[in-house]
Amino acid sequence: MNKIRLMGAPTDVGASRRGASMGPAALRVADLGQALAQLGLEVRDSGDLAGPANPQLPPVQGLRHLEQVVQWNQTVFEAVGDALRQEELPLLMGGDHALAIGSIAAVARHCRQQGKELRVLWLDAHADANTDASSPTGNIHGMPVACLLGVGPQALTGIGGQAPALLPQQICQIGIRSVDREEKRHLRELGVRVYDMRHIDEHGMRLTMEQALSGVGPQTHLHVSFDVDFLDSALAPGVGTAVPGGPTYREAQLCMEMIADTGRLASLEVMELNPACDVRNQTAELVVDLVESLFGKSTLIR
Repeated sequence: MNKIRLMGAPTDVGASRRGASMGPAALRVADLGQALAQLGLEVRDSGDLAGPANPQLPPVQGLRHLEQVVQWNQTVFEAVGDALRQEELPLLMGGDHALAIGSIAAVARHCRQQGKELRVLWLDAHADANTDASSPTGNIHGMPVACLLGVGPQALTGIGGQAPALLPQQICQIGIRSVDREEKRHLRELGVRVYDMRHIDEHGMRLTMEQALSGVGPQTHLHVSFDVDFLDSALAPGVGTAVPGGPTYREAQLCMEMIADTGRLASLEVMELNPACDVRNQTAELVVDLVESLFGKSTLIR
């Protein structure tokens, strides 16, 4: 797809720390749209989606702001689905990672309708596979993987009309290094492929990405869910839940370039960028640099 539709989802309703709602503005300040246009892509910024404000309430039965998270995800589901119907590549600028429920549910529905094979690459420091019973906070941005795999409140698992929206073999996680105690058991029970930082340390990013991309072919719709805290916190301080020990700059570049090499990238979300925690917008600028690589920018013509 050479047509990109940028859309912002300025909310932090799924998180406990405020600030991710400013992520779309920070990416625009870092000239994300212009950077992609310079690669020869047709870029349309459709502006920000609208949704409920963050009420800043405590969890209810293990879930914080469920009603508001559902509303935001339904809006995201419709917007991403519309972009795909218009043969545009949706680039969702978050916002907290709970929004991936609506985004990926829309992509999954599109793939079912088009007979495409969906592959989701979840780039993140966190597994995001908690439930209302296991989450220490009740924050739903720690639950989207579980919800997409059918474990969670029906109001979220049913977005898109099919539960589960995803099957375990359709998703693999890369860069994981922070998993809650009960969440580890959930990951094993759900059957998610996880390439954690120990795997990357032992085998390198090249082999890790070869494994993660194995089987990607002409019928594959490749979706990348890029949580900015995937990156090492020394490189990318502008996130709400920073975790040290993530991929280096070069490892992250290789990850993005190998995804681009497949030619199958068809939808993308950039989540959890938090300008309130950043230094002179450096994290947003780094993200733009990496997204350029995702769309084919390289040092030499290859």
